[in-house]
Amino acid sequence: MNYALEVEKKLDNWGYPVGIVDGKVTLRTRQALCAWRETAGLPVSRGRLTTGDVRSVLLAKKRPVPTRPSGIYVNKTCQMLYQVVNKTYRRIVWVSTGTPEHETPNRTGKVWRKWAGPHESSLYDDAYMYDSIYFLKDRPGIALHGSRANSLIKTYPASHSCIRVMRPQIHRIFRETKIGTRVSVYGKY
Repeated sequence: MNYALEVEKKLDNWGYPVGIVDGKVTLRTRQALCAWRETAGLPVSRGRLTTGDVRSVLLAKKRPVPTRPSGIYVNKTCQMLYQVVNKTYRRIVWVSTGTPEHETPNRTGKVWRKWAGPHESSLYDDAYMYDSIYFLKDRPGIALHGSRANSLIKTYPASHSCIRVMRPQIHRIFRETKIGTRVSVYGKY
């Protein structure tokens, strides 16, 4: 049995994006594993697929249920975003947070502004943001947003402090997120 393939199939089926489901444990698969470990209450890491991971995923009878309140949670260790709505993981998606020189701060805020569609960053020339969700009033330039191309959402921190989110996921998250929604950023890459 190809255990890596079976783990990828189950994670992908439960909404943990692994990339191509082919039994090859890529960096995208490791992001999904990291998210699984966190949501299943295991030690969080971006490490390789272990025998313990195989058992944990394949023996699980159902997708984990969040214990946190509704909101958006960004895990910088995993480079993943969880959209929690009514004790359910509505979405688990890849993100790319700020580089070490432009680190996204570990903080909790509330959505205070939303900007639909594309617009150019007020801080960086030729940096386009899509469906921006601003959540730190004292750091008004930091937002969750889509980018010009999904290829800018790396498996590692690559932004100028914002949280880049894949399109069309950001469009759906934008549409479903109300002003006042909790946004929490935590972890270390």
